[in-house]
Amino acid sequence: MLRIEKHAKIGIDPMLFMYLFEDNPEFSDACAAILEEVERGERVGITSSITLLEILVKPKIDGNQRAIDDYKHILTNFPNLEIIDVDVEIADIASTLLARYPIKTPDAIQVATAIKGRCSSFITNDLALKQIKEIDVIALKDIYGSMS
Repeated sequence: MLRIEKHAKIGIDPMLFMYLFEDNPEFSDACAAILEEVERGERVGITSSITLLEILVKPKIDGNQRAIDDYKHILTNFPNLEIIDVDVEIADIASTLLARYPIKTPDAIQVATAIKGRCSSFITNDLALKQIKEIDVIALKDIYGSMS
């Protein structure tokens, strides 16, 4: 985990949970390694309350109630993971990010949450977010490459 060793507090994109839950062949191992470090308390994870919204869409489309219940339980009980609600300060930070960068609103909210949570990095797989200068955006591909 060379790229995130120096980061004690990391913002976590919902994709890390989705890749792990869906056993993504390319990225589930990298996601598991990052989330295990959070679980063990080696670093603190920060994510937005909209993460739950984003990870529940597919199981709801599929009508998979067990996955819905499991995902809710895992996310809301995950050790060393802080779930921060969207508030006026996050909306303000997100609007600044949207004004500066051509990114999507949910991504701006996630990154703004990490900034408000005083994270030194945001872990994602969205390469478009790497243009953001307000926080060190680290792509899973960067981490995955260092694990090989």
